[in-house]
Formats: sequence, structure tokens, C-alpha cells
Amino acid sequence: MQNSESAGLEQELRVRKLEISDKGKGFIELLQQLGVCDSVSDNEFQNRFLELSSLGDDHVICVMEDELCRRIIATGSVLIEKKFLRNCGKVGHIEDVVVDSSARGKQLGKKVIQFLTDHARSMGCYKVILDCSLENKVFYEKCGFKHSSVQMAMYFA
Repeated sequence: MQNSESAGLEQELRVRKLEISDKGKGFIELLQQLGVCDSVSDNEFQNRFLELSSLGDDHVICVMEDELCRRIIATGSVLIEKKFLRNCGKVGHIEDVVVDSSARGKQLGKKVIQFLTDHARSMGCYKVILDCSLENKVFYEKCGFKHSSVQMAMYFA
């Protein structure tokens, strides 16, 4: 019975691209666990969704939906930067990875990272990079990332 329950759990959780209906499945509330994300109206969400959709595969937001309770429990995004370096190469930038606090420790973050890195690879990127906190360094190392440089930031009011 345990094996069939485990198989059922796998079927209930899948990684896919963000859909417009995901706002109603807790997408914004999930992002609030990551950082500042005030309420977003349905109109604002629709406008941003359409804007990002117009970028095609150069900006992909993925989500993991628990299909039993119809809630978004993990997300992440990858932006494809087109460069002149490396013979007009491409670099994938992973951003905004978060797993719902109630679902952490179940390898869901790894599945999101795999989806995003697979997408970057399929787009012809020669590398994928991300910034993370020191607390998350070990997680990303387990996903195959290596410490490479120092992040710097300048915030605007």
C-alpha cells in the first residue's frame, strides 16, 4: 500500500509553466514567503502574465501544483540572457525559487530547479547562474551548482 500511496503522490505533484488561473491557486501567497510581494489585483496579474507570456521561452515561470488541493506549492523562474560573449551565447538566470513552508524537505525544490535548468539547456544556454543566501547554498550545491562569484546589489527606492 505504501508504494501505491507514493506513486499517487508523484501523480499529484507536477511541474509546469505558470497559467493565468494560478493566481487563484495561491501563487501570490507563495511568493510572499520569499520576499516582499504585496497584494496583486486580478487585473495587475493578468497584465503582467500577458507581458511575460509575450517574451515566449526567454522568460519562463514554472509552478508545482498539488492537484488534490489545487494549490501552487512551489515556483521558480528562468530568464534567458542573449549575449555577444561566447559567440552570441545565452545564459540562464534562475530567480524566485520558493517551496511552500508546509511542503519543504520533500525534494520539490530540486524538481523545480531541474525543470528550469532543463529549459535553459534546451534554449542553448552555455550556463545557468543564480544568486542565493548563505542559508540556501547547500541546497543549490546538492542541485549541482558551484560557488562561482560574489553577488553585489544596488537597490533603488
